[in-house]
Amino acid sequence: MKVKLLSAVACVALTACNVSTSTNNTTTATNKTTTTTTTKPWAQFRDAFVDGVFKLDPAFAVYEGKHDYDGGIPDWSPSGLKAQADFFRKAIADAQAYDKTKMAKQDAFERDYLIQVARGKLFWLEDADQPHHNPAYYVGGGLDPNVYIARNYADAKTRMTAIIKFLRQVPSAAANIRTNLKMPMPASFIKYGVAGFKGFADYYTGDAKKAFAGVKDKAMQKDFADASTAASKAMSDLATWLDGQKGSATQDFALGADKFQRMVLETEGVDTPLDQLEAAGRADLKKNQDALKEACDKYAKGKTIEACVAKMSANKPAGNDPVAEARRQIPMLKAFVVANNIVSVPGTEQALVEESPPYNRQNSAYIDPPGPFDKGIPSVYYISPPDPSWSKEKQLGFVPGKMDLLFTSVHEVMPGHFVQFLHANRSPSLFGQLFVGYAFAEGWAHYAEEMMWDAGLNNGDPETHIGQISNALLRDCRFLSAIGMHARGMTQADSFKMFREQCYQDEGNADQQAARGTYDPAYLNYTMGKLMIRKLRDDWIATRGGRKAWKDFHDQFLSFGGPPIPLVRAAMMGGDAKAVF
Repeated sequence: MKVKLLSAVACVALTACNVSTSTNNTTTATNKTTTTTTTKPWAQFRDAFVDGVFKLDPAFAVYEGKHDYDGGIPDWSPSGLKAQADFFRKAIADAQAYDKTKMAKQDAFERDYLIQVARGKLFWLEDADQPHHNPAYYVGGGLDPNVYIARNYADAKTRMTAIIKFLRQVPSAAANIRTNLKMPMPASFIKYGVAGFKGFADYYTGDAKKAFAGVKDKAMQKDFADASTAASKAMSDLATWLDGQKGSATQDFALGADKFQRMVLETEGVDTPLDQLEAAGRADLKKNQDALKEACDKYAKGKTIEACVAKMSANKPAGNDPVAEARRQIPMLKAFVVANNIVSVPGTEQALVEESPPYNRQNSAYIDPPGPFDKGIPSVYYISPPDPSWSKEKQLGFVPGKMDLLFTSVHEVMPGHFVQFLHANRSPSLFGQLFVGYAFAEGWAHYAEEMMWDAGLNNGDPETHIGQISNALLRDCRFLSAIGMHARGMTQADSFKMFREQCYQDEGNADQQAARGTYDPAYLNYTMGKLMIRKLRDDWIATRGGRKAWKDFHDQFLSFGGPPIPLVRAAMMGGDAKAVF
């Protein structure tokens, strides 16, 4: 899914970047440090921060439903990137000047939440230096106009006006991207960037244009044609330029152990040493491998594990159409959630199912939920078709088995991301509504898969269990690949082999997932988040009735919106904000 906390934020130089609450500054002669006295009420400071972020990244604002920012793209010029870093650095210093012991409990929580968000932004901006080294920063950070197409938040003419404004800014954005990206670059980064930029080029003049073909205004249609053609050419030229860098491509994608350790601390508040993290991941891998063997002994007795998983995978949706199958699965899953008192499903919003657009097929499935300011807008659960350049056998292998897809639907929709964002968009905390973190979001959705099996989904059917475990193993190999490739010297080929041999993934998925781990080192957050949530649940319900308290736990956990899980643990259990596995 598109994780809000990690969406790329660029900045322009404007007065809203200054969210200082300083009224009295004193500087010592010895160390030149500044003491800030805060007088502005916390809510005013927090709202100024949010307004500043929206102005820095209008694409993020639009994604959240603030349509007075329609058509905007972040400023990715060198001065814009610098101003962004300055904004977050100052926000951290100003927030830290608030004395938590003198703040209301909710305000003190939001203070820590805000600081963690800003620290995470700074990590990707400066420590990882993604704007200069990783095309993913841009592919996932403001070039996607799907919000104007998939969300009917206004009439077609209003949305068409917005997308024309957006498209007119793409050529200058593309020029900044080309200036920023430094060579040589890892081969997997180049492949990902070329696919993303070329996908946008096709989308701007293809599906995006078709979406507004019904608007009967010749002048607007000409404006759209001109703007989309120019934007498409800019993206196509960018893809061609990047593709031309393959001759100098490297395999130097690793963050390194120290920087990887800082990543989990700065972005998720997890200070657990890497050796302990890796041990937790290996334990979960072993647990799921043992469960798979047990289930296979029932489902495919006498066959190898590989043959057992292949048998599950061979039970494809009718017509090899996972979109139609997912549409059938969602009502059944909702009925199970309600009947088994698992979690509240607030509101009446829907989750639609569609095929992924061509620029966003680097993963098999994701969901695009509306932000808190868009009311009554459905989410869209996208499922990717196989790459047509693959062999027929590889394409068929990529189509998920029905039970594999069932747990993808659990993850993305019911009671995974879709339900999670129904709660987040209703969080009493504005911050919780807007900044939903990677480990919180993906941890919850992955936790939901295991939890639904434990709750009795399909009454112990071994094929169903194999579908659940297959998804769990996929995330275990993500976890271990992230640590391995970025901190232990593992190659992309080693990761591919692990996905195939230890987590029993098909060739297409293994290829995609090994590549993803190079440019998305934080994809360990699926399993890392799941393990923290599962431990928090078990500790919380231990004194509250056990299984009968699951719904109360789930509702309370989701009410926070999406903070780093250690902060949620402290709020629900007391004590310090610590990661516990």
